[in-house]
Amino acid sequence: MNENLFTSFITPMMLGLPLVTLIVLFPSLLFPTSNRLINNRLISLQQWLLQLVSKQMMSIHNTKGQTWTLMLVSLILFIGSTNLLGLLPHSFTPTTQLSMNLGMAIPLWAGAVITGFRNKTKASLAHFLPQGTPTPLIPMLVIIETISLFIQPVALAVRLTANITAGHLLIHLIGGATLALTAINTTTALITFIILILLTILEFAVAMIQAYVFTLLVNLYLHDNT
Repeated sequence: MNENLFTSFITPMMLGLPLVTLIVLFPSLLFPTSNRLINNRLISLQQWLLQLVSKQMMSIHNTKGQTWTLMLVSLILFIGSTNLLGLLPHSFTPTTQLSMNLGMAIPLWAGAVITGFRNKTKASLAHFLPQGTPTPLIPMLVIIETISLFIQPVALAVRLTANITAGHLLIHLIGGATLALTAINTTTALITFIILILLTILEFAVAMIQAYVFTLLVNLYLHDNT
């Protein structure tokens, strides 16, 4: 294939203007709302899934932590829908951009940490120095714990970016191999096509799992600070 392997990760442009804003706002149109007394099956299923996710994630929190329910549910819906839409042909996945994932991870992580220092100052500071630490190791452990704290949002963003990007590259490579083998060996091309279908099904699962993992880790950071 003559197409660049990383072409699908380039931000789409129209008339010299990036379309990222429109792409980011588009998933919100996929979740309909209803003002009727009795909802249809689609909205009922949507509400049931939202209640299930929110109940599972927020059951470990106290009253202060449960104020983040709307934020976390919106986060998992946004990442999940964006990842799934990115699997469509000739589409763009914003979550393959490290800058965007850092833009989600850093404010959420900072909000959780600031909440912890505001509400549980002593407990938050105690995380920097485990109990019973020998005196000569105190400076080193404080530095290590500080680095591990600041590396959390980076790990969140890199994990999401790497998993989504790797899946798209594999689909691109195997799809190109299937197309090239069609004219050489039909049997091998058929086997490769079956592998491509299985990989695509796996990527649908990965898209949802990564949205859940990202939100779950933010949820755990919040739990540690409330």
